[in-house]
Amino acid sequence: MQPNILFIITHDTGRYLGCYHKQVKTPNLDRLANEGAIFTNHFCPAPQCSPSRGSIMTGRYPHRNGLIGLAHLGFELNPAEQTLPTLLGKAGYATYLFGVQHESKDPARLGYQYIAEQEDRRAEKVAPAVGAFLTQRAGQAQPFFAMVGFFETHRKFAKNNIEPDDPSEVTVPPFLPDTPEVRQDLTEFHGSIAAADMGVGVILDALARSGLEKDTLVIYTTDHGIAFPRAKGTLYDPGLETALLMRWPGVIKPGSQYSQLLCNIDLLPTLLELVGAPIPDNLDGKSFLPLLESDQYSGRDHFFCELTWHDLYRPMRGIRTSRFKYIRHFTNVPGIYLPSDIHGSLSGKVVRDEYYKRPYQSEELYDLQADPLEQMNLIEVDAYSDVAAELRNLVTQEMVRSQDPLLQGPIPGQNSPSWEKQGYPSWMK
Repeated sequence: MQPNILFIITHDTGRYLGCYHKQVKTPNLDRLANEGAIFTNHFCPAPQCSPSRGSIMTGRYPHRNGLIGLAHLGFELNPAEQTLPTLLGKAGYATYLFGVQHESKDPARLGYQYIAEQEDRRAEKVAPAVGAFLTQRAGQAQPFFAMVGFFETHRKFAKNNIEPDDPSEVTVPPFLPDTPEVRQDLTEFHGSIAAADMGVGVILDALARSGLEKDTLVIYTTDHGIAFPRAKGTLYDPGLETALLMRWPGVIKPGSQYSQLLCNIDLLPTLLELVGAPIPDNLDGKSFLPLLESDQYSGRDHFFCELTWHDLYRPMRGIRTSRFKYIRHFTNVPGIYLPSDIHGSLSGKVVRDEYYKRPYQSEELYDLQADPLEQMNLIEVDAYSDVAAELRNLVTQEMVRSQDPLLQGPIPGQNSPSWEKQGYPSWMK
């Protein structure tokens, strides 16, 4: 039997959830993890919204599917790309979109059969609409695929009626400085997380009332890491790490934890294999369905990661293995990139002068086992020269194999108007 698939995605949340041992209250997402499976080593290949979401939609890296920058700044999936809702529709599913999508200016391009018209895409507005939909679906034989997107936890963090956390009690992530500004920024982020979690709770409760729960695979994920310095917009782990929770009563054992290395390009082939649909032969992703059915799955040994265009042109390519991270830069600019929303944030103002003064590095190499915060660049350390050579070659091979357009030179695009409003970063002047 083909299960219903309820896919919930939030913006910019990384793994910043209670079930991932972060000091934030997420009772509904924690419940989802406890009743199903939590994946502790799941990543995205691109640390920005549209490219990462496009990878979920196609099972292919951004430079292969065409979505190498933000959809609202002119980038689109290649015309021939087959998307998850299209492929599931061919497999007999009724396909729905609720709330946020950031893969195309025209959501109809993505292949959904039904698109809910909603101007306000915050969780408190989207979740009740999904709840009503679930009530209507009760008793229908045709399986459904519903993609549910919340605006949360994107900046600017939406104001809500949630009691704010005490900044003095916040745990500051170790890659950020512990300052009053960063603490205040985190408390506002916590409020946005709480709003998203409440929306998830509304949906889970409606699913239980509908009688569809036992026949529905629920998936929760996010597009990339949190919108804080040295995370979103970088190829460091805080930019690439993403939550993945899955619940499927009777199939996924409650309380399961999986630590195998996975990438979000693996979601599409996994879901297609799960429902018995043909899997295209041009994918970069690999199904991890065997992991759910029998635990007989070793995971991938690496994934390719990339950034081309975000709100500025900052091209880089990399490889992430279970132990090492290699990053190659393709523009001769100093510092650590901060997207415009982070540059202007409370946290961004604390670090940006320091970040923009850091010297240019054409390559970076980190031993994640010895240096999980990726602070010590080992690219010129003799003891790591073989690792550097292997991963350098692997990036080149992957770019050649996949006909990465960056090999042909700079890729045109446009800067976000947000930079015009607040002033460009100092490294561009």
